[in-house]
Amino acid sequence: MSRPVITDCDGTRLSEEEKSLFSELQPFGFILFARNCESPDQVRALTNEMREVVGREDIPIMIDQEGGRVVRLNPEIWRKPPPPKVFADLYDIDPDRAVEALSINTFLIAMDLAELGITIDCFPLLDLLFDDTHNIIGDRSFGTDPAKVIALGIAACEGLISAGVLPMIKHIPGHGRAKVDSHEELPVVDVPLEDLRNMDFVPFQALSGMGCAMTAHVTYTAIDPDHPATLSSKLIRQVIRKEIGFSGVLFSDDISMKALSGTAAENAKAALRAGCDLVLHCNASLEEREDVLKSLYDFNPTNEAWIRDVLGRRRMPREIDKKSLQLWLNEALGDMLEKKAD
Repeated sequence: MSRPVITDCDGTRLSEEEKSLFSELQPFGFILFARNCESPDQVRALTNEMREVVGREDIPIMIDQEGGRVVRLNPEIWRKPPPPKVFADLYDIDPDRAVEALSINTFLIAMDLAELGITIDCFPLLDLLFDDTHNIIGDRSFGTDPAKVIALGIAACEGLISAGVLPMIKHIPGHGRAKVDSHEELPVVDVPLEDLRNMDFVPFQALSGMGCAMTAHVTYTAIDPDHPATLSSKLIRQVIRKEIGFSGVLFSDDISMKALSGTAAENAKAALRAGCDLVLHCNASLEEREDVLKSLYDFNPTNEAWIRDVLGRRRMPREIDKKSLQLWLNEALGDMLEKKAD
């Protein structure tokens, strides 16, 4: 039986120790980082190994390929997409063209990923941008206006889906008000619930029908002052599931981030008890990965068949001329730069 963990590996191929561990303890899926992505043939071989080692063809294999400073595919080999802010700026000049350009951009991202055996892109962010938003979000956000973030978020999702890759909206219910980096410490957001409802939740509500979402390691004092969202049963069940209405598979953000104070194994169990369907565990030693997987021996996914069904709802990509799309996109973004200069 699968353990409800998405884990990673150290290099460009699975080591014998990793193969032994994953074969025995069966993570639900995997996530790739830049260290795992050297060349197309190598990445395809790695994702094939991941499927073989757990004996399942339908495992989710994820990546963060957003564009700008968050890309995992080597930009010397693969196209490096622009940061989301580029499309937010284009939206201010020509909303229709921005939506079309972003959809094509993410379609091109997904074509690269699908060819490598990658099934989920941890993108787009629906986090709003505020004056004091920490730079960990920065140009990864589509901006300050919920309506604009919704339009661009939908375009990003549609581009990925149409090329056979599932999007993952993040960081639900909103990371934009965080003034510190949750990789390093726990952000605490101390604003009235009504402010969150009127702003932060709005993009997530509009895209609540998407199949995947990732939690924010952020404490919202108006909802649960004692737990960050990832570990808060109240926030997950009453806000994310009920008020926002998200009905897909809920992933935790990385349980080894410093925003969470427990051990990775403790955080994994707390996140699952709070209502996450799967936990993400990244950049750990082999020993810590083993500890987390072993600690979840009695934490089978609450509805494994449903999770697999949701994560398997991927379209077959269409036959499209990538070069023509790239030329159109370059033209659209070039026109924007000219208009800004004028």
